Amino acid sequence: MSLAVSKSPVKPSATPDKATQALAPPPMLYHSRTSSRVSFARRLLVPIIILTAWEMGSKYGYIADNILASPEEVIASGHQLIVSGVLWHHLSISLLRASLGLLAGGGVGLILGAAAGLSRVGEELIDPTIQMWRAIPFLALVPLLIIWFGIGETSKILLIAMAAAKPMYLNTFGGVRSVDPKLVEMGRVFGLSQKQLIFGLYLPAALPSIMVGLRLAMTLALIALIAVEVINTSQGIGFLMLQAQEYFQTEIIIVCMLLYALFGLGSDLLVRVLERVLLPWNYARRGR
Repeated sequence: MSLAVSKSPVKPSATPDKATQALAPPPMLYHSRTSSRVSFARRLLVPIIILTAWEMGSKYGYIADNILASPEEVIASGHQLIVSGVLWHHLSISLLRASLGLLAGGGVGLILGAAAGLSRVGEELIDPTIQMWRAIPFLALVPLLIIWFGIGETSKILLIAMAAAKPMYLNTFGGVRSVDPKLVEMGRVFGLSQKQLIFGLYLPAALPSIMVGLRLAMTLALIALIAVEVINTSQGIGFLMLQAQEYFQTEIIIVCMLLYALFGLGSDLLVRVLERVLLPWNYARRGR
């Protein structure tokens, strides 16, 4: 007796199996082809809504002048400060403080993070102390710095530097330690020296983490700048804000707040430009 073998073709399943579904790319959550004009309009939408509500509230009496000045008064006060030269005087001092503190703190954090990340001995010598110091809020150091260095510029710049050094150290250390050991071994096989490994492999591979650390360092430097300028100072945007507080000049306080906001936006834009120059492959991969 013979067995009949079915010759009918096997129809492919209408639904993909689990393995195919696992290999399928996830749906895109971010559409990278949005036009620059549409993206710019979206970014301005919420600030325009807030500004319109503020203007309407001031115009129709829902917001009292002694509580919050109107946008016209803020603009007029800002223009007067610019024309008189007062704004540039205080702004230049604040920019100098923030720049010096960020440069000193970011540089120290970068060097210490690289030293601890590249060497086990460096980690054992540096990391425990940094971790203990990281747990101390930088504002808690204000009384000690004033005792040591007085109320001059040195204590202010040091406080900004201490605030900026922490995120720079942590991100540099993490970025160096996350370099693939196989790449390091490959570099040694090709005969790269220790210096070539550090500057040609470790640091370029750690650059994304270092850029994140720089962005966080700029943010903390701005926070520290605000703190030092409202404590025992006679110059700077913070002093201008305190002086306006004594006379209930809310329009000048808003101008100072907007300047601090511009500090933050400008620093973030600077980091983005550096990322485009130093990490072009990241932007190409994200479609920016």
